[in-house]
Amino acid sequence: MNTEQFALRHIGIREQDLEHMYQTIGVESLEQLINETIPEDIRLKNPLKLDAPISESDFLNHLQALSRKNKVFKSYIGMGYHESVTPSVIKRNILENPGWYTAYTPYQAEIAQGRLEALLNFQTVISDLTGMELANASLLDESTAAAEAMTMLFDLRSRDQKKRQVNKFFVSEAVLPQTLSLLQTRSKPLGIVLVIGDHADFDFDTEFFGALLQYPGKYGQVFDFSSFIQNARESDIKVAVAADILSLILLTPPGELGADVVVGTTQRMGIPLGYGGPHAAFFASREAYKRHIPGRIIGVTRDRDDQSALRMALQTREQHIKRDKATSNICTAQVLLAVMAGAYAVYHGPDGLRFIANEIHRKTRVLNDYLHAIGIEQANTAFFDTLKLRPESVADIKIRAEKQGINLNYIDEHWVSVSINEATTETDLSRLAACLSGSTEAVDLSAYKQVDEPIFPNGLSRSTSFLEHEVFNSYHSETELMRYLKKLERKDLALNHSMIALGSCTMKLNAATEMLPLSTPKWGNIHPFAPVEQAAGYHEVLRKLEEDLTTITGFAATSLQPNSGAQGEYSGLMTIRAYHESRGDHHRNICIIPASAHGTNPASAVMAGMKVVVTTTDKHGNIDMQDLEEKVLANSDNLAALMVTYPSTHGVFESSIRKITQLIHDHGGQVYMDGANMNAQVGLTHPAAIGADVCHLNLHKTFAIPHGGGGPGVGPICVASQLAPFLPGHPLVETGGEKAITAISAAPWGSPLACLISYGYIKMLGEKGLSQATRIAILNTNYIKNRLEGKYQILYTGEQGRAAHEMIIDCRPFKQYGIEVTDIAKRLMDYGFHAPTVSFPVAGTMMIEPTESESLAELDRFCDAMLAIQEEIEQCEGEDANNILKNAPHTLGMVTADDWPYTYSRQEAAFPLPYVSENKFWPSVRRVDDAYGDRNLICSCIPIEAYAEAE
Repeated sequence: MNTEQFALRHIGIREQDLEHMYQTIGVESLEQLINETIPEDIRLKNPLKLDAPISESDFLNHLQALSRKNKVFKSYIGMGYHESVTPSVIKRNILENPGWYTAYTPYQAEIAQGRLEALLNFQTVISDLTGMELANASLLDESTAAAEAMTMLFDLRSRDQKKRQVNKFFVSEAVLPQTLSLLQTRSKPLGIVLVIGDHADFDFDTEFFGALLQYPGKYGQVFDFSSFIQNARESDIKVAVAADILSLILLTPPGELGADVVVGTTQRMGIPLGYGGPHAAFFASREAYKRHIPGRIIGVTRDRDDQSALRMALQTREQHIKRDKATSNICTAQVLLAVMAGAYAVYHGPDGLRFIANEIHRKTRVLNDYLHAIGIEQANTAFFDTLKLRPESVADIKIRAEKQGINLNYIDEHWVSVSINEATTETDLSRLAACLSGSTEAVDLSAYKQVDEPIFPNGLSRSTSFLEHEVFNSYHSETELMRYLKKLERKDLALNHSMIALGSCTMKLNAATEMLPLSTPKWGNIHPFAPVEQAAGYHEVLRKLEEDLTTITGFAATSLQPNSGAQGEYSGLMTIRAYHESRGDHHRNICIIPASAHGTNPASAVMAGMKVVVTTTDKHGNIDMQDLEEKVLANSDNLAALMVTYPSTHGVFESSIRKITQLIHDHGGQVYMDGANMNAQVGLTHPAAIGADVCHLNLHKTFAIPHGGGGPGVGPICVASQLAPFLPGHPLVETGGEKAITAISAAPWGSPLACLISYGYIKMLGEKGLSQATRIAILNTNYIKNRLEGKYQILYTGEQGRAAHEMIIDCRPFKQYGIEVTDIAKRLMDYGFHAPTVSFPVAGTMMIEPTESESLAELDRFCDAMLAIQEEIEQCEGEDANNILKNAPHTLGMVTADDWPYTYSRQEAAFPLPYVSENKFWPSVRRVDDAYGDRNLICSCIPIEAYAEAE
């Protein structure tokens, strides 16, 4: 074996396995299988023009060399991003731990109690610090969260406001510029009118439905918003506040001021800057709005034994599930980063957080008093960590700062702002003071350390306690936190235990070599608004990744800005919208979407200001051509786009795809291809070959970024030449097309730190490795298909009986035995497997996607488990609910209890096949009761006695 070939480490199937797999499938070669799976007219005629693959060691050396091109200055830019200190115990035990970063979104609660608890901790931190009743389990970034707040408040308008078509939204001029840009993007398609101004001059006109304030303001001023919020409430205007999370340790929480929504970022809580992301944003609101809140919420419930358990609360409330009735398309969040931020709060506790916030504020006051003493004007009358300065010469300061490796926020030719952060040492502060004053030596600031005057307006100093729950007051030594994190990790089934064959999710290997650079300061400590020449290494990576993705998709250009798949969908549709408008076709607003599409598709279309027309699928799972033609003809004059997933959500390469895309083009529309299933295309076909105009890619699926338990994700868009001019821009850093739409994400390149992973994936696999990975993904799926056929009905196949990279089994026939698809999902846990995708895209089914990373032995273990479960089903009787599937999963507590009131043995329950005993995974709770949790909604850490009160 050539140990320098990364493909042999990434792809699980060995050369000696192939003959057995071919025989099982009924083909003579891998090429025959591909020919019978992918239509000939869309196959690529030539290999992709990508660099030759490099070894893992060469890649690490290459990336280290690139990192040296980055210049890590001390950044005091602020503007929503601040250097923080990641505790090593969190970096090693979460960020660098596959037990955390390879887990999936916790839909299967019984095998996800660890990260569910970690997310409950995060929600508690946010609820406590913001003073709000309810917080979700993270959003993508602060600006996205603010935009989500605006659209939620728009949806929450009173009946009278909707009748009067009230559509104005006030935005304080102190709001971050990247947030304003994103609000502009989101507001236009929905008909929301933004009014930007000084909150002190706002007249509370009844034509406004909402307002957004920044606390503290973008240049550091702390405003007292209490009277504004009170006046707004009297005028039926709801108020969202974008808040700095660390400042709320010292400042009165917005919730106590009467805010309806509080948003922000937890990047300051131990998360690397990463040139802009990924970071976990937060969204907190009132419980009255719980069914309108975007994203996911973790809540407390009970299991079968009446023990406390956690699960995603109000799962049917997830906005994208409402499809074209949704107010948000949010699906992926930033779970891994939220887990880290929550652990940061657990590790430091309330006293540690107070110390950090007080030190930041103290150092800011010291600097302020020194600058005042030497005559430099400072504009902020109240501040937490940021000073707005008017020196004699901003130009001179900029020259000095650059020479000394310091970044400041240069507002204009007269003003500069300086933001102090957790990583600012006393030495840093002295050097910063010298830079600002023009001193040639570090300034002695000892005389300014004892200042103790009031610094906040009356009533704005925090008086309420926070984080009083035991979890935030118990794990303050490294030993204790290490063991606590390990205890949580052991409750979760991730890829480091077994295959997670989730259809449409592509849970492939996240190689250690791809992940290692994320812990490097040369990549982690660069501010997103630093001068681009300081990030030369980053830009080499980002440019090359854009070029490679453009080549892989066959398109003309790529934007990396969208920081999730759903945001990629939205971005693609917004470029289509801009393209039509540039041609004077403002009326083109119809988006045709197959009924089988993921819920984010129609949700994204509605957000982009389009009207959704649904086209049906035929009995084979393909788009119904007759119905599509009728819909296209009926909407020809106004047709904007078709959204299509390819291969289809049903796991089939539709042979009529080029006919479908040509039909759309013939009637003036553009074709958006959802890239969720790109793992079946890379190197063998591509979106341009099928006739698409734009696609998004899930880098957290096809290109190896880990799912992290529900994020981070990266969703770049790749576009044809006519759409390239409209790729998204940014208000602070030049990027995007020549006619760029406004921003999609807070940072210019979305989540650059995570992009290092996909860059490495492509760099180490090269064209041959990438195309072989695609072939093996298809091979593995068809192997499972043939092994399960006869015992499970395969719902859809291609014209020659083949599946693509995923397949759907129909579990509805088992209802005759009283068994539902959920019972099979729970029973798989006893066999050591996470269930495939349940009831999507067809209710009562499972969608299986093994990926290319799994070995033949693991595929066989999964098939053996599924076949054994099918035999168990046949032993069940519809009227008897006390059977081995209905009681699944079986916990250690059940199996070791003195009482065993079941007709099957303990061994059958817990060790149904020999392999299980070699590597047993125990679910930590029995089957959870979702309905109980929704009736008694508890979404933060509270004293245990409160659970009883909830009943």
